[in-house]
Amino acid sequence: MKNKYQRNKTDQDASRENSIIEYAYLVKHIAARFAMRLPSSVFFNELVSAGSLGLIDAVDKFDPSKHVSLKTYAQYRIKGAILDELRSMDTYSRSMRKKIQDITRAVKAIEEQKRAPATDEEICKALDVSLEAYHDMLTHIHGASVLSLDEFIKTKQKDTYSKTRFQSGIKEEDNPADSFDKEELKHMMVETIKTLAEKEQMVVSLYYYDELTLKEIGEVLSLTESRICQIHTAVLLKLKARLQDYFK
Repeated sequence: MKNKYQRNKTDQDASRENSIIEYAYLVKHIAARFAMRLPSSVFFNELVSAGSLGLIDAVDKFDPSKHVSLKTYAQYRIKGAILDELRSMDTYSRSMRKKIQDITRAVKAIEEQKRAPATDEEICKALDVSLEAYHDMLTHIHGASVLSLDEFIKTKQKDTYSKTRFQSGIKEEDNPADSFDKEELKHMMVETIKTLAEKEQMVVSLYYYDELTLKEIGEVLSLTESRICQIHTAVLLKLKARLQDYFK
């Protein structure tokens, strides 16, 4: 006959298992949304495996006192686990990294000189390439790996850097310093995004807030998926150039 401790342990294990089963559909749903934005070199099963670990982690660490539902917390942890897996793949070649650095430096130099947003034409001139070649560079950069605002936003904590998710507001622990940094980061991002062209701001909004795919955004803006891909990549490189000094 089981004692009280054993019965409680059995109930807890059953509850844990039921929660994982109940929200397992979220893993495939979120992984599928990611897969639509990624090159074919990234396998769907790898996203599902990472997301599954995120779900288990969410169930084990869920704290109802945080006033967030388990479903919401699970979605956050699943997305985080998949993003971490994608970062670990690090598929950029040396030549691709050089292209990213060249574009970022060009944007930074132009905007520091003219005190206004850099146009595609000005960036092309600085790189000494045609507009078509510049657009091809953006397409190749996007296709080489997953690009996200998460990759370009970092907050300094002592001597190490930690990733800060662009979309997230859920934290396991919080303190006044964290809250101040978070609000400052939010303000900087809003002000920086305001400097983008109207179409670029629309792409950011539809991609990160409404979570549309590049194809869906193209349908909304009456542009090809390829062109939206180029705009999205250009936006991230411009933001990287504008935020570099702040996040040093």
